[in-house]
Amino acid sequence: MKFLKIAISSVLILFVLSCTRNQDNSVQTETYKKLRKTMVQRQIQARGVKDPKVLAAMQAVPRHLFVPEAQRNKAYDDRPLSIGWEQTISQPYIVAFMTEQLGVKPGDRVLEIGTGSGYQAAVLAQIADSVFTIEIIPELAKKAQETLTELNYKNIIVRSGDGYHGWKEKAPFDAIIVTAAPPKIPPLLLEQLENGGKMILPVGEYVQELVVVHKTERGMEMQNILPVRFVPMTGEIRK
Repeated sequence: MKFLKIAISSVLILFVLSCTRNQDNSVQTETYKKLRKTMVQRQIQARGVKDPKVLAAMQAVPRHLFVPEAQRNKAYDDRPLSIGWEQTISQPYIVAFMTEQLGVKPGDRVLEIGTGSGYQAAVLAQIADSVFTIEIIPELAKKAQETLTELNYKNIIVRSGDGYHGWKEKAPFDAIIVTAAPPKIPPLLLEQLENGGKMILPVGEYVQELVVVHKTERGMEMQNILPVRFVPMTGEIRK
């Protein structure tokens, strides 16, 4: 009888702890949801991003799950954050701004160079049909894949490799986004862009400009739209 009482007590304690954890998780989820709403309103909409698809994507993706646990209290701040290996997750406004400038539509196939944490890919995947993303640092590619799998993103394919070469087997792409700065635009990426498609990327070294490339039947139309500061693109582009 004594053993039975102890067993019942243990079950009750586990049940209470489980309920408490679930309640804590629920409160935490709601808190992050409110922080995301504030982020979208004050950091993104207030600065002129208007595309409802982009705003909805930024509201939907849990940015705090793409940063190291020790930095989750800063996840919705208006700044980039370190994700290790001398890389960063971009400022939320920049992610939204680049996504809007790219003009991603439902049905589009998008190539991303520089997976990083996987956050930008997740935002794109809320809108596009599919996202193909390449990360040169194997550890980051693995971590991003794990995060995206846990969040049940089925339309993102992550590959570890040098983004300078693009992803020829999956080309052409309706849109290409580069989230690390090459000193010049990689020509292979231009080749893999669909006619009528757009590419956005930071270009430069000490001074960087965000450039939008529109591929037309007449050739490439390029526009510098914003001074930025991104981590440098590494790999063959540096040879």
